[in-house]
Amino acid sequence: MPDIFARPRSGARTRGGRPMRVAASLAAIVAAAGIVTVTVDATPSQAATCNGYVGLTFDDGPTAGNTQNLLTALRNNGLRATMFNQGQNAAANPALVRAQVDAGMWVANHSYTHPHMTQLSQASMDSEISRTQTAIANAGGGTPKLFRPPYGETNATLRAVEQRYGLTEIIWDVDSQDWNNASTDAIVAAAARLTNGQVILMHDWPANTVAAIPRIAQGLAARNLCAGMISPTTGRAVAPTGTGTPPTSGPTTPPPTGGCTATLSAGQQWSDRYNLNVAVSGSTNWTVTLNLPSPAKVIATWNTSASWPNAQQMVARPNGSGNTFGVTIQANGAWSWPTASCTAT
Repeated sequence: MPDIFARPRSGARTRGGRPMRVAASLAAIVAAAGIVTVTVDATPSQAATCNGYVGLTFDDGPTAGNTQNLLTALRNNGLRATMFNQGQNAAANPALVRAQVDAGMWVANHSYTHPHMTQLSQASMDSEISRTQTAIANAGGGTPKLFRPPYGETNATLRAVEQRYGLTEIIWDVDSQDWNNASTDAIVAAAARLTNGQVILMHDWPANTVAAIPRIAQGLAARNLCAGMISPTTGRAVAPTGTGTPPTSGPTTPPPTGGCTATLSAGQQWSDRYNLNVAVSGSTNWTVTLNLPSPAKVIATWNTSASWPNAQQMVARPNGSGNTFGVTIQANGAWSWPTASCTAT
């Protein structure tokens, strides 16, 4: 296999004074390998543009046998999803609920024991929902805002109970049939039917579903669709906002003891990564150090000469392109911005 991950020789990152263009797919490969030496232009590949959002949902977790495999597949392919957890499973596997959150997923309510809710009394409906809210919150999954009734069965009584807990009922637009032993090909084909705003039903436990994840990611990217969150207001898939996404403003370094200041500002954002712009003032000879929250990685830079003392730290210096540079950060579930410090040299 060619050694595509070897560090370029000195001066190999630019051609004619301009950053070399590197395919977005190569950047993704490098990110997956934990290598962060690729320099690309400021605008990522058009294929990464989100012209719409879809909701990937997985019911019945978390399960000791498969949840971690599912989370690994989703993270490795830059996808986020909504996990409709059973309360009894959340109570039995609190570490896996936390793993879902740490992987950048949204956690939602799927009842406590997965009964036919419309066959229950109102008091029993209330118990199923309230116990699940408590189990998920106690496990570190936050307070769910979404509820999916088992089997998609609902009625006015159930919806009244949901409203009592501030829950929005989410069914689905596309059924992957993974619960019915659908093949990996069939699950991929089901995901290919998704359009902007729609939600697909999948499950935490089928092996074929995990196997389908890389191809689902490829299919969405080919159609410029991104995996989004489900809006508690509309029940539709939308761009990620709030907890689990990068903030719209970030830290500025303290008053410059080293003679310069670095100010971070938001750039473009995708379902799995985001751009940051860094403006340096106070000096034209500067060194900016970015410390990233683990396991976030820098997968691209522009207008700077960068080095990496370790996987979570990047050191940026001028490369003749001025005092503003940028980075693309693969979040890997860690959406907090890096901290920045600036020293005049």
